[in-house]
Amino acid sequence: MSKTRRETNRVLLSALAAAIAAAIVFVQTEISANAGDIPPKASAFLRAYPDFFTGYKDNMLICKDGSMLTFDDGRTKSFEQLLSEADPKDELHQSYPTGPASYAPPAMNFDPGRFRCAALFKKMYGANAGEVESHLTSVAWLPHFTRNVVRITKINGVDHQLAAVSSELEQLPPEERKYVLKTGGTFNWRPIAGSDQLSAHSFGVAIDIDPDYSDYWRWAGAARSGGFIPYRNRIPHRIVEIFERHGFIWGGKWYHYDTMHFEYRPELLP
Repeated sequence: MSKTRRETNRVLLSALAAAIAAAIVFVQTEISANAGDIPPKASAFLRAYPDFFTGYKDNMLICKDGSMLTFDDGRTKSFEQLLSEADPKDELHQSYPTGPASYAPPAMNFDPGRFRCAALFKKMYGANAGEVESHLTSVAWLPHFTRNVVRITKINGVDHQLAAVSSELEQLPPEERKYVLKTGGTFNWRPIAGSDQLSAHSFGVAIDIDPDYSDYWRWAGAARSGGFIPYRNRIPHRIVEIFERHGFIWGGKWYHYDTMHFEYRPELLP
């Protein structure tokens, strides 16, 4: 290759690099300029999943791969529709409570976190069992006290967060640690009981702790007869707070309670 041609190629590559850099600066500037236009609930997703979402524009959550998800479909929905037809905005329809006052028996149909956008979960974690399984990894569960290993997704660093939960749970006194030595399951591609909606377990983001110490609304006699569901819980609050510190919400704060259940939903936490 001649010296003149090498110089021409160098100039062209330099110009191309400068153009790419300018384009990146333009996009970043546009995002920054419009930051004040992002609804707070959309901002919660950008904050919670920085490795998955890169921005928000015109009612669309922008994914890292360039695709987009409609944030708000503009529909007013009944409780049943929120459960089966949620958009991302609907996921935050009810505020998940934290702190000492958050353990009071929930009001009827207060289920923050049970509204899940199927399109978002499938886009983020996998559209079928095979896709989800391809992102799973094994996490040693309380390894100083058990030989249990659980399978959880690597996406969004959920595996690292669950490993941190396990490390903190190991520091509990024996009378509290007993609630978490056994688990009731993690990944399982299946619908929610009594529903055709996929469980959070389908996406490898949920874990059930020992069912022997847990309570579930469908086990309550009043639930079977259609009456008001009496609240029950035996899980110590300190366990709940460890999970919450690492992005997991607890099913024990739902009217339709499931006290063994924790799922990774950092968009719902402060």
